[in-house]
Amino acid sequence: MNSPKKDGDNDVPVKDPVKYGELVILGYNGSLPSGDRGRRKSRFALYRRAKANGVKPSAVHILNTPQDSKAVHSRGQHSISFTLSRNQTVVVEYCHDNNTDMFQIGRSTESPIDFVVTDTSGDGKEGEDPSVAPSTISRFACRVVCERHPPYTARIYAAGFDSSKNIFLGEKATKWKNPDGHMDGLTTNGVLVMHPLGFPEDPKQGLWREISVCGDVYALRETRSGPTRGKLAEGESSALRDGSLVDLCGATLLWRTGEGLMRAPTLRHLEALRQELNASRPQCPVGLSTLAFPSLPRSHSLEERQPWVYLTCGHVHGRHDWGQRSEGAVVPAEGEGSTTRRECPLCRSVGPYVPLWLGCEPAVYADAGAPTHAFVPCGHVCSERTTRYWAETPLPHGTHAFRPICPFCSSALSTPGWTRLIFQGPID
Repeated sequence: MNSPKKDGDNDVPVKDPVKYGELVILGYNGSLPSGDRGRRKSRFALYRRAKANGVKPSAVHILNTPQDSKAVHSRGQHSISFTLSRNQTVVVEYCHDNNTDMFQIGRSTESPIDFVVTDTSGDGKEGEDPSVAPSTISRFACRVVCERHPPYTARIYAAGFDSSKNIFLGEKATKWKNPDGHMDGLTTNGVLVMHPLGFPEDPKQGLWREISVCGDVYALRETRSGPTRGKLAEGESSALRDGSLVDLCGATLLWRTGEGLMRAPTLRHLEALRQELNASRPQCPVGLSTLAFPSLPRSHSLEERQPWVYLTCGHVHGRHDWGQRSEGAVVPAEGEGSTTRRECPLCRSVGPYVPLWLGCEPAVYADAGAPTHAFVPCGHVCSERTTRYWAETPLPHGTHAFRPICPFCSSALSTPGWTRLIFQGPID
């Protein structure tokens, strides 16, 4: 199995490399809309490299002239520069670390970035055109450093090294000197992390925190890019756990450990659940036609036998025109809610009527249970435990708000954010 890094990179041996884990971007349901290509994809697997590329702090230089700075940077080593004033910069040099592997994440397509991440809109689409809405994700957003030996701990740090192997915190950046003397700082929009407890068996949300450039953990700032850091969260760690969420201000990543992935459902398992559901021959109570979910990976367009649901009550039907309450309704695409209000023929409840789509990203599942529930308002279907977990997990939104989203399409969820599906079996 080859590393998912850049083409031609022979950094990982083909024979059974250790898998540290995977980072999965929430909202893409298994792949980017335009397809996974090279370093731009919906998920990124981190493998132990053939040769360690980690770095660790070594010498500290206090520079007073541009010439001093040029002399330090000409050494070709990794470094973090903290500009204190026009006349003073603190540069922390980093040296090679044989015991760690480093992986970098960001919006930049330059070679130091292993995993290219662009903004996720609220309907599972990529934010490709910066002229429409400038990206809030940093070009060199963060780095994950994995220990090469058991237990293969992965730690996250804000900011990544650029093509000149430097992280630069300018005069206006939030930065400080810690009591032990070492410099630290925050990136403009910050890297936020939430470590859940007991994921995925009995998951409970942790607190959202901000990670510093040197990997310390802080309470959140008053606003996302505020000038003052939060209070140090003493005793808390930047070590990622199975189910940890990393928010880059424009995209949220889910971390699954290698061990956690071995216990998670696979695409093959989800396909078996789909076939089992279709084999029960659910029927439309109005048209009496047999319904069927399309095969995985899912099609992007509606199929004739696709199930639809009245989100208010959960009754599943085929597509029909009975009980419309508004005119000129547009058929929603996958992951889109509907403004159409329809009356359910079975129970007379009125509400949105949308097509159902199976959740195809196994990493976000909290268990391997049957697809009995759907997110509201998008109609993505998965297990009960999975819908409940994500509906109760608020993610950062904007400068200081939080809201739960569907992990398959990133649509903002209603309250409640899910409905139990009620299928009608065949009459015969």
